[in-house]
Amino acid sequence: MPAIDANLRRHQLAAAVGGGGAVAFERAHGAPMFEYMGTNRRLNTLFNQAMAQQSMIVINKLLDRFHGFDGVGVLVDVGGGTGGTLEMIMSRHKHITGVNFDLPHVISQAPSLPGVKHVAGNMFESIPNGDAIFLKSILHLQNDEDCIKILKNCHQALSDNGKLIAVEIVLPAIPEPVPTAQYPFQMDMIMLNNFRGGKERTELEFTKLAMDSSFSGTLRTTYIFANYWALEFNK
Repeated sequence: MPAIDANLRRHQLAAAVGGGGAVAFERAHGAPMFEYMGTNRRLNTLFNQAMAQQSMIVINKLLDRFHGFDGVGVLVDVGGGTGGTLEMIMSRHKHITGVNFDLPHVISQAPSLPGVKHVAGNMFESIPNGDAIFLKSILHLQNDEDCIKILKNCHQALSDNGKLIAVEIVLPAIPEPVPTAQYPFQMDMIMLNNFRGGKERTELEFTKLAMDSSFSGTLRTTYIFANYWALEFNK
């Protein structure tokens, strides 16, 4: 996959770190990753399939351990791809009506799913209204400023007692010298390669983002598995 090929890592990362500006992926392919995928149907399909398979593992674990979907009427999945995550959630929580929200070139490949409305748009502009908004592995793609833009749009789209549920890798405050601790920092390097300002964050950093976006300062966390956590931001 172009995002992680050896030439990009070996030659473009050094230039990006030394020169600033465009990250390694942009230097190698001439455009930001998601913009580039909008022009490359093969890569777009491959990426969506890969994310769907990864989501299947994470969401199955989430549904076993997390109970924050109880009482949710309308759930909006921001950056939901082709809708597979919503389909899994709704199979366990049949009271939920789903809204799958993503970029137009992604929604164009989304199949019709019972109870799911596909909506094309841009999360930096506006987000469909819902009782709860779900973000899986979205915040780690963004710098702090863009995270706050997205979270503020989420806050505005939520009902009065709504909440945001984010599934993210959470960095340990104090890293331990064990192999399992290496993965989140490897992911941090992938973010550095591919997304301007993208990074993994600690729980304290997520709490600050929530407060800077008008959410309450109380962040509820639920461990899922590996280094993934469910984070609940209350309006």
